[in-house]
Amino acid sequence: MSSKERLMSILLSPVVSEKSAMAADVSNQFVFRVATDATKPEIARAVELMFDVKVEDVRTANVKGKQKRFGAMLGKRNSWKKAYVRLQEGHDIDFATGA
Repeated sequence: MSSKERLMSILLSPVVSEKSAMAADVSNQFVFRVATDATKPEIARAVELMFDVKVEDVRTANVKGKQKRFGAMLGKRNSWKKAYVRLQEGHDIDFATGA
């Protein structure tokens, strides 16, 4: 897999929640669901490539899958990784238009 293909497969989706909306308003941070094996430099390059912005900082968190019950059966949701990406001053991502 070429490096550009790898970068395109790192960002899975934006995380849309009250907490992520507040992070975007207050500190110019955007939250993404990312591949579990993605590194911080890869995440930064992927965001810069896809949205044509400059990334200042990346913080990641591993989210553990929750234990769920389906009737008598026990199940577990998959664990996943999210990234808080802080953009440099003057840069913004508008998800409504895609860039």
